[in-house]
Amino acid sequence: MNNIYNKLSKYLIENQNKFYRLCYTYVRNENDALDVVQNAMLKALEKYKTIRDINAINTWFYKILVNENLLYLRKKKKEICTEDKDLDSVYFEDYNENIDIYDKLKFLPTDTQTIIILHYFEDLTLLEISKITNININTVKSKLYTGLKKLRIEFSLRGIENEEN
Repeated sequence: MNNIYNKLSKYLIENQNKFYRLCYTYVRNENDALDVVQNAMLKALEKYKTIRDINAINTWFYKILVNENLLYLRKKKKEICTEDKDLDSVYFEDYNENIDIYDKLKFLPTDTQTIIILHYFEDLTLLEISKITNININTVKSKLYTGLKKLRIEFSLRGIENEEN
């Protein structure tokens, strides 16, 4: 078992920047992303004995990392709702021509966001994503293509609005 712990530790250290980048795509805040990575690493080190296949550390840890991100976002959402004292006021956001893809992703369902992020930003295969998210491979494909179609429509609509102005 000590061999698994050592291999896991080495994997976590070598890939910490990659993990940070993934977390940042979810939480969009440097300190929060670092906290999520740290929590995921601690959880992984505590649960290293549950690793069944030493060659599947990547998939095993990404599952923990994605779940930690989603847990953080759920907690953050609850904090925002309970701390918002000015619920009657209306918030308008001006259109910014330089909105990047991450801002567009947040309007997609959470599982679709996860699939797109893991596939295009982390270069994971659809099979790996299926294992990480516990979603059937065909459902992963469907959600990926549906999400990409929605993003494409959103970007083309923004292009039309810009041409009209």
